[in-house]
Amino acid sequence: MTSDRDALLTALYVHLDDRVLPALGWSRAHQPGRKPVLTDAELLCLAVAQHLLGIASERHWVRYARKNLTGLFPRIPQQSGFSKRLRNSGPLISRVITELARDTESWHDLLRLLDSTPVPCAASRETVKRSELAGHAGYGYCASHSRFFWGLRLYLISTAEGMPVIWGLAHPKIGEREVTRALLERDHHLVASGQVILGDKGFAGTEFEAFVRDDLGAHLVRPDRRDEPARHGKLARYRQWIEAVFDTLKGQLTLEQHGGRTTAGVYARVAARLLALAAAIWHNWQINAPSKRSLIAYDH
Repeated sequence: MTSDRDALLTALYVHLDDRVLPALGWSRAHQPGRKPVLTDAELLCLAVAQHLLGIASERHWVRYARKNLTGLFPRIPQQSGFSKRLRNSGPLISRVITELARDTESWHDLLRLLDSTPVPCAASRETVKRSELAGHAGYGYCASHSRFFWGLRLYLISTAEGMPVIWGLAHPKIGEREVTRALLERDHHLVASGQVILGDKGFAGTEFEAFVRDDLGAHLVRPDRRDEPARHGKLARYRQWIEAVFDTLKGQLTLEQHGGRTTAGVYARVAARLLALAAAIWHNWQINAPSKRSLIAYDH
């Protein structure tokens, strides 16, 4: 393991143990049963290390970690134990992502990026028929890649450099505005008055724009459609920012190879990849790295 990744994992562990988990009120001290040998902070750091290395398979990852990372993590469980802990940690991971976002300077920026991307969950008809995700996942179409898929859509609202702020998974048949409104209503406290939310043409709609403006005190900015007066132009340069975030998630963090077979499994595995992205961006802010979303120092 490189010294850069050592530094990230050490700093992240201390930050989780000293500030983030206590701030969330998260403790196993008063929970019944035997306490796990791997602490929650260690579990989250292991998940971050796995995805920064681009190892999609948990079985492969546990073999690698037990061979190479016992200096940092001396009590790594077997693959079944690690997978079970991770599946049950989805809600905690999501809350930790928010806390890491709060601890970066870009939290106070006025600009937020909004978009969605497919998260395929099956590649064959037989898998679709027997999947436990039936009813939650479905068929959808990805216009940017001109392909159909069976799975879910990831909705992400992030800072300009890609730090996740609000996110969720939804059936691909549900409208983009409907899903985004539900996410914003749930996490309205994470939207500051006067912020600009930059989305694409799919979020065009009088009611949705009025909701963002009147209920949240924010402003929705999107590319102009051909059938309306010019307002903001094409915004192609700025739209590439969110596409670059999804490229990082899918290319370096193996988003589409999540391997989840249940709703809890998919949610936790997507959350773990977002956590890895958040941890890298948080650490890059801490060390004043020139490129805040760069994972190069941590991926080998």
